[in-house]
Amino acid sequence: MRILAIDAALPAVSACVLDSSERTPLASETLAMARGHAEALMPLIERVVGATDGGFAALDRIAVTVGPGSFTGIRVGLSAARAIGLALGKPVVGVSTLNAFAAPLILARDDRRILACVDARHGQSYAQLFGSNGQALGSAAVLRHADAVALMGGVACRVTGTGAPAVLEAALARGVRAEAAGDLVAPPIAFVAMLGCLMEPGDGRPRPLYLKAVDATPMSGDRSPATV
Repeated sequence: MRILAIDAALPAVSACVLDSSERTPLASETLAMARGHAEALMPLIERVVGATDGGFAALDRIAVTVGPGSFTGIRVGLSAARAIGLALGKPVVGVSTLNAFAAPLILARDDRRILACVDARHGQSYAQLFGSNGQALGSAAVLRHADAVALMGGVACRVTGTGAPAVLEAALARGVRAEAAGDLVAPPIAFVAMLGCLMEPGDGRPRPLYLKAVDATPMSGDRSPATV
C-alpha cells in the first residue's frame, strides 16, 4: 500500500509518502510554522507527492491527523485530505496526534509507560497514557498539568509531545519520576503514515478530535491557529 500522510494540527505542516512495506518514506517534508498552514500545506503536499514515481495516481490511501491540536490547523489538514481522497477516489483515515507522538516510543520496546501530551494552553494539556505495548490506558482528555501527572499513577513514564515540558515540570514538583522523550513540535510524519496503514477506512470521512471548545474567535485579519 502506498499512503500519503498529512499533518497540520500543530505548529508545523508535514507530509510524506510511504510504502507500507518500508519504514522510510519515499518522500517527506516538514516545515515548522506558527501560522500560515493553509497557504503552505498544499504546495508542500505537491512537492512531496511529485518527488515519487507515479505521483498522486499511485496513492492507495490518505492519512491525516485529526487532533487534538490547533482548531484551524486540524481543519486545514482535514480539508486537504478529504479533497485529495475525493479527487482520487481513495479512502481517507484519521490519526490522533497523541497516538502519533507515542508510536516511536512504543517501537523502542522500553518497558515504561508513555504519556503523550499536546499543549492546550491555560495550564492544560491534551493527554493520553499508553502501555509499553502500545495499548491505550484510557481515553484522550484535556487535563490540568497536575492531573496529567496523576495519570502516571506514580509509575516511571516517558513523556512526549508539545505539552511534555510543562507536564514534566509538574511531575518534578510532585516527586514523580518521568523522562522527556523527544523534543518535537509535531508528531513524526512517518509514524502518522504507519498508523494510517493499520487503520480501517470506515466511511472514509475522518472527523476532528476536539476535546474542548475553541479558546477565542480570531479577530479580523488574525490568521493564527486557535487552540482547541
